[in-house]
Amino acid sequence: MDRFDRIFELNRIFRTARYPVPRQQLEVQLECSRATVKRLIEEMRLYLNAPIVYDRKLKGYRYENQAGEMYELPGLWFNASELQALLSVQQLFRQVQPGLLDTHLQPLRRRIDQLLSQRHVGTDELPRRIRILQAAARPPGRHFVVLAGAVAARRRVQIRYFSRVGDSSSDRQVSPQRMTHYRDNWYLEAWCHLREALRTFSLDAIREARPLEERAIDVPEDELEHHYTPAYGIFSGDPDKTAVVRFSRERARWVSQEQWHPEQQSRWLADGRYELSIPYHHAGELVMDLLRYGPDVEVLAPDSLREEIVRRLTEALQTYHEA
Repeated sequence: MDRFDRIFELNRIFRTARYPVPRQQLEVQLECSRATVKRLIEEMRLYLNAPIVYDRKLKGYRYENQAGEMYELPGLWFNASELQALLSVQQLFRQVQPGLLDTHLQPLRRRIDQLLSQRHVGTDELPRRIRILQAAARPPGRHFVVLAGAVAARRRVQIRYFSRVGDSSSDRQVSPQRMTHYRDNWYLEAWCHLREALRTFSLDAIREARPLEERAIDVPEDELEHHYTPAYGIFSGDPDKTAVVRFSRERARWVSQEQWHPEQQSRWLADGRYELSIPYHHAGELVMDLLRYGPDVEVLAPDSLREEIVRRLTEALQTYHEA
């Protein structure tokens, strides 16, 4: 534990202690000598204006309350592991969407680098040691910052949205609720005032976005969770069907370690195959995920899902025959 960590920890001890803390206890918790504890206390008093006092009656150190307010370390304080974690998250975000918020994050990155330099914690290795590979990722579009700002400020947004299914665009006013990063792509969960219902919008399909002065409608958190979480995939809704699928013995070794849905049910068969039950509402995303397993998966129920898989596989086979 270095000097910065000990100051950070000493502040935490005094803030959480119900009674004055004896010097011997501080030596143990800070893993240092009596002289080091004394020096840390003096430095905090002198350079950080920490109101540390010694209670002679209870024979321990504590913070002296000032006008009923608890003392806070001045400036931005992190211990070494927290700084590394913050830098790691920043690096992950930059690799997931390069350049997306570089302008906004650059001042923070410089400050983090300065803090790490003072702490003698190297930063050069991290960017070279974290590797993220994306598959079928779409750029988040030009309006990420506008939409994120509207989510934070709780303001409505006027958007022009392109529907790939209908190959058409529509203008609508929405009340943003949350931003979601799902399978390498960004989505906006919002209350659509045109449809008067919750909808999910792919950010790359939002062609225009203009913040409005009107305050956004706030959908209760439990209602958002009920709408977006129960069923399979990003476009959830209330699950009204359950897919029962069976994986081959070879593929089961991978699939058995995956979570397809929080409410999934599974069982191993005697011959080593793996059966999975998944609640869903919209079949589109589930169909695409099952098709990639080819002959290693069989849909047992419901009949509508099984028939859709058969139809898609038949069409694929016809395409190859025609070629």
